Amino acid sequence: MACESESGMSVLEVQNLKVYFESVWGNYKVVDGVSFKTHKNEVFSIAGESGCGKSTLVDGILRLIKPPGHIHSGKVIFEGTNLLEIPEDEFRRIRWVKIAYVPQGAMNSLNPVLRVEEQITDAILDHSNMSKEESRELAISMLEKVSLPVEVARMYPHELSGGMKQRVIIATAIALNPILVIADEPTTALDVVVQKSILQLLGSLKENYGMTTIMISHDMAAHAQIADRIAIMYAGKVVEIGSIYDVFEQPLHPYTKGLISAIPSIGKKYVKSISGLAPGPLNWPKGCRFHPRCPSAMDICSEVEPTMKDVSSERHIACHLYE
Repeated sequence: MACESESGMSVLEVQNLKVYFESVWGNYKVVDGVSFKTHKNEVFSIAGESGCGKSTLVDGILRLIKPPGHIHSGKVIFEGTNLLEIPEDEFRRIRWVKIAYVPQGAMNSLNPVLRVEEQITDAILDHSNMSKEESRELAISMLEKVSLPVEVARMYPHELSGGMKQRVIIATAIALNPILVIADEPTTALDVVVQKSILQLLGSLKENYGMTTIMISHDMAAHAQIADRIAIMYAGKVVEIGSIYDVFEQPLHPYTKGLISAIPSIGKKYVKSISGLAPGPLNWPKGCRFHPRCPSAMDICSEVEPTMKDVSSERHIACHLYE
């Protein structure tokens, strides 16, 4: 699959990644063969319904999978190195320094008994050779860069709004000027006004700091605001990849069409939902995993699993309709 972009080189390459969870009933194949590349200085989005494997994919990339989960197979290539094979202490030197993470739910990511300043400086000191004074100065400057007043540094998390907490997490993530920032559902539980400001902040990372961003969200409208390219996930697999303009203007996969049709807008009298329920990861449907819900399903769809095909150099799809 061709994934190099004219605008830059690949930053992160995920190759056939599989993340399984063991149980007495068998393996839950939550991420089951995902491949994609991110380009330098872009916002790459991953979208799909809740339960499709987006957050587990991120945990797999960052080696945050806990038992009974495990990485079954695959590669995660960053700067020519497979991150899944290096020792933990070596990977720890990459986290926050070169790859930063904005976890889902800022309220659960901040220590309630430490001031904001302490939490940011602890992360800086733990991953750099700065002095305490240098790290404090950097922490203050990062708060200013994410449009928070200096006074926030001396506050505790309970004194901040949800949007302010999210900005603190983003300030911590970008403090050491990483190459790649991965944001998992960064606008969850925020009101629409705060959502917009957080999305604008994430979108500005490439222009202001030259960072590549991977954003995970089930909110298609959020992706439309800041993404350059988007990957659509369904039932543990990526079913379509393309530029945000191409995917929204001319979606190819029936599942992608359903997601876009379900976006509410002022001009719509009714929101068209996708019929049926997403399958569970213990026993994925045979053939195309979307075929039980697909309005365009053919006989082959229930028997043969489609492989990812190149529609163009930047457009890829796994669907029998395009063979």
